[in-house]
Amino acid sequence: MRVKPSASESLHDDDIVEATVTDRRSVQRRLLAPISVAIAGLAGCAVVFAVDPNEPGHYPLCPTRALLGIDCPGCGLMRGTYDLLHGDLAGAVDHNLLIPFLVPIVLVLWLGWLRRAGTGIRPAVTRGQFRRRNRLLLTGLALLLAFGVVRNFVPYLDSGSSAAPRSMTISGSTFG
Repeated sequence: MRVKPSASESLHDDDIVEATVTDRRSVQRRLLAPISVAIAGLAGCAVVFAVDPNEPGHYPLCPTRALLGIDCPGCGLMRGTYDLLHGDLAGAVDHNLLIPFLVPIVLVLWLGWLRRAGTGIRPAVTRGQFRRRNRLLLTGLALLLAFGVVRNFVPYLDSGSSAAPRSMTISGSTFG
């Protein structure tokens, strides 16, 4: 970052070096959060890769599954992640149908965060863009909620967990 000196000041090389070091530290400070989140995510993936969540006793049960006996929208994500990390896409989708959608969405959001942190530029958001983002967020949440409800009534959408017994009766037919 170069600062144009006023007529009464002269700019020395030391001033330019200090400004550059400060800018570099500022960038490093801004990058700390997204890089820390990436390291934590990779560490979590390493644990899930090493310890099979399909074997009982290694991880806590989903509270919704344990208390209510139903699958929440996130049930099966850890087992699906395990399968995905071991190259079994079909197994991952069998545990949670959202995995093929969530992985790219999370990566794109993280890369956008990393880019904004690295450049320090926050794009201006117009009122229309803000409304569209809110509608997109609310639509995503509504779809997530709908998936959480539907997966408990459609047998092949459940998480495939045997953590809690369950069966549902809908108009005389038993699922489970």
